Parts: sequence; structure tokens; C-alpha cells
Amino acid sequence: MSALVLASTSRYRRELLGRLGLPFSVERPEVDETALPGEPPVVLAARLAEAKARAVAARHPGAWVIGSDQVAERDGLAVGKPGDRAGALAQLAAASGRSQRFHTAFCLLHLADGAMHAGQDLTVVRFRSLGPDEIARYVDAESPLDCAGSFKCEGLGISLFEAIETRDPTALVGLPLIALSAALRAAGFALP
Repeated sequence: MSALVLASTSRYRRELLGRLGLPFSVERPEVDETALPGEPPVVLAARLAEAKARAVAARHPGAWVIGSDQVAERDGLAVGKPGDRAGALAQLAAASGRSQRFHTAFCLLHLADGAMHAGQDLTVVRFRSLGPDEIARYVDAESPLDCAGSFKCEGLGISLFEAIETRDPTALVGLPLIALSAALRAAGFALP
């Protein structure tokens, strides 16, 4: 079986892929993640997942490479990673009492033979009404500065929600394992 490479430095994706028990390596994709003018978030997620896979596959053409990307969307616009405390506070204040969509795409690519399996999951998160003090307490407690939407659903961030609607709970963390597992099986990897 060909080697498996995760085209990501995200610890969240690395931990998720590790659940499948397959040996894999990790490599930084070095891809510009800037949205194209007028590019919808759903298209951006798919394009970046494939671009990341292709960037790493160019260095490992005989390996299966997984690229993945997640784009948060509110009111039709992409919501990125906050980067700092002020950004996280603003993102969560804007999300208070509202729904936000998360498009999580993956691309499993074997460049040498041109094989590609791609997929995407949509998760809708409904935030409860959040006061400024509880937003600040959350951001200070969990520091979600590297997370699109400014929360970690696998941690304390779950307390910010009224509901999560998804077919794959791992997608919100950053890698849709249900669809990815099916793609890996189709590529010949031995999974249960």
C-alpha cells in the first residue's frame, strides 16, 4: 500500500486522522488560503482542500495525500480564524444568538495515477445568546485563536451552543472522518 500523508500542520486534523489507526506522516502544504474575489465559502473550502493535497503530492507523487480545509460562514461571508483575543471576542459576539455554517472539505489524492476522492460536510452551529462577560471568560479559558469561528467544540466551546446539526461530528473539529474513511477504503486502505 502507498504511503499516506496528511497535508496539514493542524494538530486537530492530526489527532482526528490518528483515530483511524493508519500510519501516516504530516507535511506542511504551503498554500495561499486567500479567497478569490466573490468565491463562496463552500467553493473556497473545496478548492483549498484540493490545493493543499496537490501541493504536498507534488513532493510525494507515489503517496496518497489528504488535504482538508474548513471555512466558517455567516451571512454568506467567510469567517476566518480570529488571530488574537480581540478578534475572538468580536467573532463570538457576532455569532451570539445566531447560526453559523461550517464547510469542511477533504481531498484524497494519488498524483502518480491521477486518482482523487473528494468530499465535503456541512455543519450548522446554533449559538445561544452570549453576554460579553461569558464570551470573555470562554476566550480567556480556552484561547481559541487558531480556530475558525473562535471556539473549540471538542472542549469548553460546546457550552456556547444551542444545537449542532451535522451528519459527521468530526467535521466540525476539522476533518470529516465518515466520508474520509469511505474514500480511504475506496483507495484500498484496510479500515474496519
